[in-house]
Amino acid sequence: MRRVVVGATGTPGSLAALHRAAAEARVRDAELWVVLAWQSPGGELGSRNGLGPSVLAECRSVAVGRLREVLDTAFGAGKPGATLAGLTVRGTPGAALVDTARDPEDLLVVGSGSRGALRRFVRPSVARYCLAHAACPVLVVPPSPLQAELDAAHRRNFWRIPLDPRELAG
Repeated sequence: MRRVVVGATGTPGSLAALHRAAAEARVRDAELWVVLAWQSPGGELGSRNGLGPSVLAECRSVAVGRLREVLDTAFGAGKPGATLAGLTVRGTPGAALVDTARDPEDLLVVGSGSRGALRRFVRPSVARYCLAHAACPVLVVPPSPLQAELDAAHRRNFWRIPLDPRELAG
């Protein structure tokens, strides 16, 4: 059966991608696979330094709980309208998504997120990784225009810049 694979973190961008993926799954009569990638504390180097199986099991358990929260936030009591499969994968987000969507018949949906220069330097783009490495089509969902306005309001509040009432009229 065809699959629509989407990454989920709970951010507004990933929730937008999740809703778009659900719509694509309905249109394509495909299964919706929601993937949450997780890493052990300290990344792969940290897991080599003596983290026991109990710590890794606890990390996986937290990831499963987080995936349930994300799905509950996205769909609530409603259903996505497609067969839903939740999957937690140990690894980096880009690699986890590409490995899950390995069939050419799959569709991989990712959010593009808002990417400032500092954020691009600290954390590479998952969307770019998926576009470069996926064996299937990739749909990149842009952030909501409302998210850009919200980010601007947060920046204005952080820097204590007063709101110009003329901005509200436009």
